[in-house]
Amino acid sequence: MLGSAIGLAIEREGANVLRLVRRPANEPDELRWDPAAGQIDRERLEGTSAAVHLSGANVASRRWTATYKREMSSSRVDSTRVLSETLATLKNPPKVLVAASAVGFYGDRGDEILDEDSAAGKGYFPELCTLWEAATRPAEEVGIRVVHLRFGMVLGRDGGALARLAPIFRLGLGGQLGDGRQWSSWISKADAVSAALFALKNENLSGPVNIVAPNPVTNAEFTRALGRAVHRPALIPAPAFALRLALGEMADEALLASTRAVPKRLMQEGFAYARPALADAFATALGNR
Repeated sequence: MLGSAIGLAIEREGANVLRLVRRPANEPDELRWDPAAGQIDRERLEGTSAAVHLSGANVASRRWTATYKREMSSSRVDSTRVLSETLATLKNPPKVLVAASAVGFYGDRGDEILDEDSAAGKGYFPELCTLWEAATRPAEEVGIRVVHLRFGMVLGRDGGALARLAPIFRLGLGGQLGDGRQWSSWISKADAVSAALFALKNENLSGPVNIVAPNPVTNAEFTRALGRAVHRPALIPAPAFALRLALGEMADEALLASTRAVPKRLMQEGFAYARPALADAFATALGNR
């Protein structure tokens, strides 16, 4: 959802985009790479001005078995390390690398307000995010400016959590998760794309940047707002014990964890949000405006 949108946004500004693909490259703007084998045509990367890395297996697509946790880790940590090492060996490396991370770095922190200076939390996802961000070190060591995009929940019509939730809520089957008091950090797809480009261009930004709206909400507020957006009541809660029974570790780490992250760095640098209010983000994502 985000990779294609960011690539198109860069092209609209007049730059050429070279897309790294894991299948055979079929188009002139594609370059095949194999992170597991470390294979890539370095010559075609020479002289690029910037790199964007968003790779990562979906954290909410299936139960977190030991096998799938290894896949989530490898798709993030190993691919980031391979790309960073590759860029570091170039004669003319890019000036900047923006790489995906997540507000899951902060873990389950209750009502605590979390900005980029907050420490990592405890648990599987904070540990994964810490390793994910550390994998960019080879690029940093050769002077490439690295920005870690700590994404919150991205609200777009063509993927992510909202694409799964909206059909359920349209049937009138939606409701809060657990007690609904856990905080959710979210951002509209349009603002997420704009923030990524902002990080690419703004030389004052390096290190972690929270890619979230300035108004985090509780899960109860989120589900009520989604119900209003689809004109259905959100009255059917999902109890915490049922979520844990169905989803195991993912329930506590991804659905019931409370992460109240705010975009301190973006606000300091004057980033302008198009959809800072949740109702507006829902209306745009669901095609209501």
